[in-house]
Amino acid sequence: MTQTEILNEIYKIDEELEKRQPNEKLKNYNSGNIVHKKQIQFHKCPKRNRWVFGGNRSGKTECGAVETVWLARGIHPFRQNKPNISAWVVSLSTQVQRDVAQAKILSYLNRSWIEDIVMLSGRKDNALGGVIDYILVKNVFGGVSRIGFKSCDQGREKFQGTSLDFVWFDEEPPHDIYIECRMRVLDKQGEIFGTMTPLKGLSWVYDEIYLNKNNDNEVWYEQMEWLDNPYLSLDEIKSLSSSMSSDELEARRYGKFTASSGMVYPEFDENINVIEPFNVPREWYDNISIDPGLNNPLSAHWYAVDYDNNIYVIAEHFEAKKGIEYHAKMIWEICNKLNWHTQNGKICALIDSAANQRTLASVKSVSELFHDYDILVNPNVNKDLFSGIQRVKTYLKNANGESKLFIFKTCVNLIRELKSYFWGNSDAPIKKDDHSLDELRYYIMSRPENIAPKQPKSLIQKDKERLIKKIKNSRINNLI
Repeated sequence: MTQTEILNEIYKIDEELEKRQPNEKLKNYNSGNIVHKKQIQFHKCPKRNRWVFGGNRSGKTECGAVETVWLARGIHPFRQNKPNISAWVVSLSTQVQRDVAQAKILSYLNRSWIEDIVMLSGRKDNALGGVIDYILVKNVFGGVSRIGFKSCDQGREKFQGTSLDFVWFDEEPPHDIYIECRMRVLDKQGEIFGTMTPLKGLSWVYDEIYLNKNNDNEVWYEQMEWLDNPYLSLDEIKSLSSSMSSDELEARRYGKFTASSGMVYPEFDENINVIEPFNVPREWYDNISIDPGLNNPLSAHWYAVDYDNNIYVIAEHFEAKKGIEYHAKMIWEICNKLNWHTQNGKICALIDSAANQRTLASVKSVSELFHDYDILVNPNVNKDLFSGIQRVKTYLKNANGESKLFIFKTCVNLIRELKSYFWGNSDAPIKKDDHSLDELRYYIMSRPENIAPKQPKSLIQKDKERLIKKIKNSRINNLI
């Protein structure tokens, strides 16, 4: 018998054994009583540029492998499936590809689903021991999907010319390879997804994905830590944690970008301080705060306060290179949508005291121009930088470890600025991308310290608040 005939006989034996005892790993993925909720969030997300920033052993790589197999087979439970998928799996090197990505994918593929395996090195009857070029996977629609494997050490030129349905990055690729792969999915309106531990510091992924500096509506990410993985024991987590430095823990346990020592607001925790929007009772509405800008962005946020003096940032207007008439129109539109309270038919708001200054471009100040559009701005704000920063810190996390400041996830610019605000060399924050943070400080500083909870709460108020909290908590917990 020839070598090909021998291999075919081996495959027939494998298929027969699989029929008798099939690989149940994919079937059992997140299907029992123990569910990795953040993995499900990743699979359910409809965005076309999705990322998981996870610590080692947080379950991030499983996400990428299962997503790849589901899409290739045409059996994705949360997306519209297609036949004849063409995709790449991108690893940092061929060795990492062999040891991680291709091993994970093969572990989720039944042998009967594989049409063929083409190797770069090694034998396809022992694919785990070699380096795979591509796998042909039988699609449930009757066609064949192609999962190709690439490594970043091949260089950008090896990533040109092909039209793809999706690319999975297993760990952070160089920026030029990321851009090249985005071009590869353009024709088919395909998608990118990545699973990585952020060990390279504040890289391009930090700017383009984590901060989403371009406000790309298709960018989404999730952070995973060891406690999110229900298959890791608490004893194991404790043992692993005790062996690492604080910087290592940030990346390897929590999946966070390091350099937090330079952050102005390290207290900010996106998993706690950022929440899903909910219907805020009108009696919680408090004030609007504005940081004016014409060439620079104008930032405005709407603030609400509950009966326990928790602050909620519930709406955002943020735009550059527009005039006061435009900004006033947008502020009125948001107020009308929220049914925001007015005073004699006029909107009241806080604003930077610089808005009282007149410029050569206008005989009126910014404050006066807002007044012309029935927005009564109060420029008497406390602009003390350092005391304002300290007050914001106490709302993000007080001495008891409690958060009193919650931001709707739709306020993307405020969230981005909180994550990217760093101290400079002169013991002051770097004056860059801080427009939302300025007016957040104005608002926080407008509130008296040591405020007692609002009293009294009626039975109706207590019942309404209980229902609101129930809705909010259900969204925070991301119930499946």
